[in-house]
Amino acid sequence: MRLVKHAPATWAALAFLTLAAEFALQALPNVGPMLGKLIVPLVACGMLYAAAVADQGGAPSIRLAVAAFRAPAAAIAAVVAAGIITFAAEALTAWWIAGVNLLFADSSSADLSVPAIAGIYAIGILASLPITFVPFHVLFERVAPGVAFAASWDAFALNTVPLLVYAAASLVLLGFGLATMGIGLVLVLPLWAASSYSAWKDVFGVRDAPRLG
Repeated sequence: MRLVKHAPATWAALAFLTLAAEFALQALPNVGPMLGKLIVPLVACGMLYAAAVADQGGAPSIRLAVAAFRAPAAAIAAVVAAGIITFAAEALTAWWIAGVNLLFADSSSADLSVPAIAGIYAIGILASLPITFVPFHVLFERVAPGVAFAASWDAFALNTVPLLVYAAASLVLLGFGLATMGIGLVLVLPLWAASSYSAWKDVFGVRDAPRLG
């Protein structure tokens, strides 16, 4: 909350742009959903940059929504790969329990029951835990993707219980976002970004905010 209090309107705008990119690409026929898996994770990283800027005492800018696109190619690939891993877990769950293909824009969520939707997102959140810290490693520490994935996995193995509690809290926040027809996600996404940033600093003993640029 301390980080989000820095320019809360900008945080909300970054979250809105993330959601808008997701919905806009999902609406495109054929290649839209796949493009979304490549582009949306990078747009979402704008909130990670916002956390770093706020941690430095600065005011986040809406221009941070495109900051990740200027990262090295290897870092971009790692961020996208982490997002695809999470989506793959959700897609497999949706196909297994409801026969729904999430890659098709015409696969309506109306085909899914509330318990099915909850299960899909719960699996997605659990699948994301071992790779939670990958974006921070590649964007802020500029380490190689393989090193970033290994470090994130080790952090998960050493902090499994706290991260599972974090996952449970994340699921509750997601439920709030979905219950408000997605409007609440404008508040939820910044909280996720700021809390994961704080967790990265805590778990890896990072004392100072990373220098950007």
